[in-house]
Amino acid sequence: MQKIFLSLLFSALVLASCSNSYNNLFKTQDYDYKYEAAKQCYAAGRYVQCYQLLDELVRILKGSDRAEESLFMIGMCHFNMNDYETAALYFERYFKTYPKGEYTELARYYNGRALFLQSPDPRLDQTPTYSAINALQDFLEYYPYSQRRDEVNDMVYQLQNRLVQKEYAAAKLYYNLGSYIGNSIHGGSNYEACIITAENALKAYPYTVMREELYMLILRSRYKLAQNSVESKMSDRYSQTVDEYFGFKNEFPDSKYMKEADNIYRHSAPKVKN
Repeated sequence: MQKIFLSLLFSALVLASCSNSYNNLFKTQDYDYKYEAAKQCYAAGRYVQCYQLLDELVRILKGSDRAEESLFMIGMCHFNMNDYETAALYFERYFKTYPKGEYTELARYYNGRALFLQSPDPRLDQTPTYSAINALQDFLEYYPYSQRRDEVNDMVYQLQNRLVQKEYAAAKLYYNLGSYIGNSIHGGSNYEACIITAENALKAYPYTVMREELYMLILRSRYKLAQNSVESKMSDRYSQTVDEYFGFKNEFPDSKYMKEADNIYRHSAPKVKN
């Protein structure tokens, strides 16, 4: 028990000593010493202490190389603490203040990555996702030959697929609503809305991993639309369904949905008037 007590006492004394040392450091007017201490804090992973010291130095050493490095390091402190929103703001502040600075490429990269890591679930508002895509595309425009371009392209691709997932969910909701007309205040049908939503997603993101699912949703909707059509429109809509089927079959001959697609074709083809 005595050994445990002594160990705890020693730890408390060490912590108190470190706290006092830090408080004295924060109060000192020796900015060179404070700057070097901040860098040591960063290297040791003491990011809170680091950015608190650097925040003062950015203002005091304004216009110097050290102020520039300090601003970038503050962004990195917040990034390493997973405070991506604040990190993104500091990185943006850096490359706007120092457009040709020593860390500008890194600041643009980490700004985009911080925004990427904030991108929400596809079911939520995707405004942060658009911001991330814009930031990453800006990086590629400024640094087309960067060693990080493949990684950045992959992040853009992931974000775009997140947007497609949201559009797919919207299109599928229209499909599931089917012939329900309660939400069709401007006319049209849910199946037509499904087709338009899915086609727009394919136009905007032609290389999405959900391409097959979107095309199949369009085929299903065209078939349902034909089935629920008035007599005067039925043949034309079955014809559109058949055309959609052949387009789907040509692009995805080994699709897991081919059995369903073939079944749609067998029921649609005989109803097309020559």
